[in-house]
Amino acid sequence: MTRFRASVPLTTDWKHFDFTVEGRVATVTLNRPEKFNPLTFEAYADLRDLLAELPHHGNIKVLVIQGRGRAFCGGGDVNEIIGELIKMRPGELMGFTKMTGEVIAAMRHCPVPIIVKVHGMAAGAGAVVALAADFRVVGRAGRFAFLFTKVGLSGGDMGAAYLLPRVVGLGRATSLLMLGDTIDADTADRYGLASMVVDDADIDDAVQALADRIATGPTLALAQTKSLLTRELDMSMSAAMELDAMTQALLMTTDDHAEFHAAFNSRRQPEWKGQ
Repeated sequence: MTRFRASVPLTTDWKHFDFTVEGRVATVTLNRPEKFNPLTFEAYADLRDLLAELPHHGNIKVLVIQGRGRAFCGGGDVNEIIGELIKMRPGELMGFTKMTGEVIAAMRHCPVPIIVKVHGMAAGAGAVVALAADFRVVGRAGRFAFLFTKVGLSGGDMGAAYLLPRVVGLGRATSLLMLGDTIDADTADRYGLASMVVDDADIDDAVQALADRIATGPTLALAQTKSLLTRELDMSMSAAMELDAMTQALLMTTDDHAEFHAAFNSRRQPEWKGQ
């Protein structure tokens, strides 16, 4: 807990996904495997709110998002979301679409690094959640499908038309978002959508190793790197270089930077404290 919260306590019971913390690693597990872990109105809202709270858990240094069973996430539930949306008035629809976008924005602005484990399908909104993560660890059976045009909607849902071209390039993003075709893990790797591809049997170990590496790393440096990557997407080069300079000068005053120097001269590994 930090002193930057007032009356409202941190949430301890998340009803629409499983949430666990082991050491410095928090894990969200989408928990409806019988329907490929679809997102619902409530799951979106809980994920948005968790991401707002997460930086105030002083002990959490990395978040893993995964799905239970044979898939990561099959997207929005066809009946529980789409079936309800077609009954809604424009004001309600705008409230929903803004909420889904808020989840993706929260993922990008949350200073805690986020890893998504893609085992099996990541489709529709599930593909965009994976896209918004900092790292995507993909099993050999992992697949991505940005399916929005196949249900008669724009492929630019939840910020996909903003983020995807910046990850895979405009040409490939155009094909993925307009055609809605499914791509396998090898194609995702070739496109640059996968951070790493591993054998399905090794995916849990690979995610844990990456999470541990981030959790024991220089927290402030990692958080500021994520912040710069997000914010500089829309900046001019001169503005970006100015922000880099100010950020770097600030980090040069930290204990972690001094610890690197001490560790280097002592011929030992740094003991990062995130301060």
